[in-house]
Amino acid sequence: MEKKTRNLIFGLFWMLLASSNLCIDGLNIWPMPSSLKYGAKTLYLSKDFGLDTVGSKYVDASSTLKDAFQRLLDIVETAHAIDTNSTYYNPSLLLKGMRVVISSPNDEFGVDESYKLSIPSSGNPIYATLEAPTLYGALHGLQTFSQLCHFNFTTRIIEVRQAPWNIIDQPRFSYRGLLIDTSRHYQPLPIIKNVIDAMAYTKLNVLHWHIVDTQSFPLEIPSYPKLWNGAYSPSERYTMADAAEIVNYAKRQGINVLAELDVPGHALSWGIGYPSLWPSSDCPEPLDVSNEFTFKLIDGVLSDFSKVFNFKFVHLGGDEVDTSCWVMTPHVRKWLTKHGLNETEAYQYFVLRAQQIAISHGYEIINWEETFNNFGNKLSRKTVVHNWLGGGVAQQVVAAGLRCIVSNQDKWYLDHLDITWQQFYMNEPLTNITNLQQQKLVIGGEVCMWGETVDGSDIEQTIWPRAAAAAERMWTPYDKLAKDPRQVTGRLSHFRCLLNQRGVAAAPLTGRGRAAPEEPGSCYKQ
Repeated sequence: MEKKTRNLIFGLFWMLLASSNLCIDGLNIWPMPSSLKYGAKTLYLSKDFGLDTVGSKYVDASSTLKDAFQRLLDIVETAHAIDTNSTYYNPSLLLKGMRVVISSPNDEFGVDESYKLSIPSSGNPIYATLEAPTLYGALHGLQTFSQLCHFNFTTRIIEVRQAPWNIIDQPRFSYRGLLIDTSRHYQPLPIIKNVIDAMAYTKLNVLHWHIVDTQSFPLEIPSYPKLWNGAYSPSERYTMADAAEIVNYAKRQGINVLAELDVPGHALSWGIGYPSLWPSSDCPEPLDVSNEFTFKLIDGVLSDFSKVFNFKFVHLGGDEVDTSCWVMTPHVRKWLTKHGLNETEAYQYFVLRAQQIAISHGYEIINWEETFNNFGNKLSRKTVVHNWLGGGVAQQVVAAGLRCIVSNQDKWYLDHLDITWQQFYMNEPLTNITNLQQQKLVIGGEVCMWGETVDGSDIEQTIWPRAAAAAERMWTPYDKLAKDPRQVTGRLSHFRCLLNQRGVAAAPLTGRGRAAPEEPGSCYKQ
């Protein structure tokens, strides 16, 4: 048998198998909810499927819920043309709409993201009901509902299979993050918004925006307008209005934006506009610890941040600080001697002073783990330590009574293309942390898309579907997580194909991160 013919036969076989699985398997939900029950009846979405908020205490003055419901309809209907005149509509099986009842009148972030979704199999008329303590729980419930909707190629209408449904759900961790890096490569606003859309589909809730670094400073800072002279080019910049647009766009999808200002290292680009921030032109980083202007500028930047980045946390970096420039530069060395500090103590002085500035602007602080490793007992008790170097640190952090975010680079760094989705899925933030009180101090985890090798052309397929694998680890209760990733391969493959159908360039599961399809075949088998 010729290879081409054999491949065609196998391709048709897998296509038929995948198609049949889709028809009978109603559990292709990602991430898997905490609890669900389902039946065997098929309902049809009414062509005027509507939103009912009678009884809800949430006023929706900014139309966040209304817009989210419209997005639901858009993504459910985007893959195929719906026949609104279909003769297959059975009045007794029509799902007329959804009643959304939110018990909290405000939209404060992150208090309670739980929800209950019920879809009865009968009624006159039939309405789905979504109950949630907060707006953000309701947004997650809408995402789950969207995955219960399927296009029927015979009737050409949207149906909900296996009703009645009863789903009770809530996240395992309150912080479920994804880092993007706009210093190593500029990412246009539409690309960032696409990433936010896909985060909402996977129920990730924090976009960690690593805005500036050694290579470029693309963000406008009104208090110090020359800082963005460090951008790659005049067109590769973000105005503060752009930043506000990203923050608002994300919040309307249940996602907060964590801004990072990495100090004192990774800051060469700052001195393009303000050279006095450098210890010297020959030794430009870390920022000059001896210059009061350095801290005045940090105060101004964080003041501007506080007007736009309204998440309770700000990330102050603090990683990979090579202090040799301080001892090599005469005026800095003189300052160290005057204050009786060695270079390690000066690093501590800088980090702690930056922390106090952030606190004065109402922020709680996140720092990379080097700060804890070097002077953990001196950090503000409001510090969250961001683990990235490896295992064992989270245990030490929570034992010291501080909060922790896990992003160990050997498992949750997306720029490491050799890390498979299976490794992303199996990475457990609470490894070797058995004390229940200490477990609560691990507020969550984050996958990191460092930008050295990604721009607008390849960021999505480098992030997805591996980040989705980690998203289930952070959302789903531990006892419902697969103990072997092979148990979820089919479900994640289905979700990856769903992302593709929604316009997200998620890569195949097979191969390394960012891999292309190896040969012709069904999406569900790649």
